[in-house]
This record gives sequence, C-alpha cells and structure tokens, in this order.
Amino acid sequence: MNSSTSSKAAFSIPSILSVGAAIFSFKVGAFFGLVFAGMAIIFGVIGVLLALAPSRRGGLFSLFGVAGGLIGIIAAVIKAIQWLIPG
Repeated sequence: MNSSTSSKAAFSIPSILSVGAAIFSFKVGAFFGLVFAGMAIIFGVIGVLLALAPSRRGGLFSLFGVAGGLIGIIAAVIKAIQWLIPG
C-alpha cells in the first residue's frame, strides 16, 4: 500500500494581508494611510520569507504588497502636505 499525497501550494496569510493593507492605504486619510502602508510592507516582507518554503506560494503577490505599501507611503505624505497647506 503505497500512497503518495501531493499538497497544493497555498498563498500565505501575510501575502494576502500585505496586498489588502496596501489597497486600504489608498482609501483612508494620511495617518491611517501611513499605518496601512507600513503594515503592507511588514506583511509583504514576512510573506516573501514564507514563500521560500516549497509548500507556500505568493512571493510575487507579497512583492506587490510591498510595492503598494511604498507607493501608499508616498500618497500618505502627499495627503498630509495637502492637509497642512490649505489651498
């Protein structure tokens, strides 16, 4: 009785959270945008590290989260400047 089981590689939770946090960083104000962008970067880095395991995938997905977090930080800073300098 020789049974071999192959498990399908799954996305890690941090990789999904990184993209979600990056998306939310654009939908909120300057302060929470910065918070969500930071969370996206942290979860993205964790997701990339977890994607090194053969049973996990989502490395590229996590990198999208990190990139979105970096862009989210820029957007949060621009929002803060617009709030500080009334037009």
